[in-house]
Amino acid sequence: MLFLYVLLLTAGFTALIKGAGLFVDGSAALAKNFRVPGLIIGLTIVAVGTSAPELAVSITAAVQGANEIALSNVVGSNIFNLLCVLGLCAVIHPVSAETKVLKRDFPISILSTILVFAAAGAGSVFSGRLWKTGMDANAGSVGQITGILLVVLLLGYIVYLVMDAKKHPEAESPSGKQPLWKCMLLMASGLILIIAGGQIVVYSAKEIARFLGMTETLIGLTIVAVGTSLPELVTSVIAARKGETGLAVGNVIGSNIFNLLFILGISAIIHPVAVNAASVYDIGILIFVSLLTYVFLLSARTLKRTEGMLLLMLYIADVLFAIIR
Repeated sequence: MLFLYVLLLTAGFTALIKGAGLFVDGSAALAKNFRVPGLIIGLTIVAVGTSAPELAVSITAAVQGANEIALSNVVGSNIFNLLCVLGLCAVIHPVSAETKVLKRDFPISILSTILVFAAAGAGSVFSGRLWKTGMDANAGSVGQITGILLVVLLLGYIVYLVMDAKKHPEAESPSGKQPLWKCMLLMASGLILIIAGGQIVVYSAKEIARFLGMTETLIGLTIVAVGTSLPELVTSVIAARKGETGLAVGNVIGSNIFNLLFILGISAIIHPVAVNAASVYDIGILIFVSLLTYVFLLSARTLKRTEGMLLLMLYIADVLFAIIR
């Protein structure tokens, strides 16, 4: 039985890698057809597509009333995106950041995180109340009004991106242009493989973990959290290897913005998201990680290999902290 799950895990990773390659190719071709910068495609279409697993998990959790899963899924995925996805991309190939990302998109991601932190119970942290209680203590909630605000902010952000892209179209390049139907077919095929591969990986990994005697909590903290972020990881790594660094960075930052504003926003609209002390601390960690990555990128407009290795080490430390906690 274990051998079967290992085969499924291998098949899932294969589907993820192949799907990511098709999706990146289709997205890059679509950008050329419409003379839209690859960064914009990464911040919108690719970001939304690779966040599909997080969306499915959080919406299902919200409908079922498992609100903490909805929040922890979003926060955990964003931490993974910054530390593991960008870190691994930088180790493979130094990742450069466009000026627009540093001036517009990354600050929006950080401010969105701070907004969620404030709504989720920052007051309890600063008042010192949470320090005297356990990790399961209630800290606050992300209510429906906050959820509506988050979704409206995302819509405004997307409208601004589209308007900016129209004002600054890329120079037309006849070489490498693909028919529109082929671009859409590549993206659709890639997205199907990405989502299916992610589901297979999560399922088979959970079964392998159970077979080896790992606890459900440990499975959730590691395999499930990483599993829903595999599309971002594979897509960004493939994009970095293909030289589409704008697509790689745009995918990570766009996914983080989409996760916070749309996924958490929709989840809160469906059902107010209760927040415990552990989740508030995790959001605080996300703010720190975001600021650290931002400083690294600002230093030389590039995320270097040594900085990528440091981010990967920080992710391992964060997982160990979560397990011990």
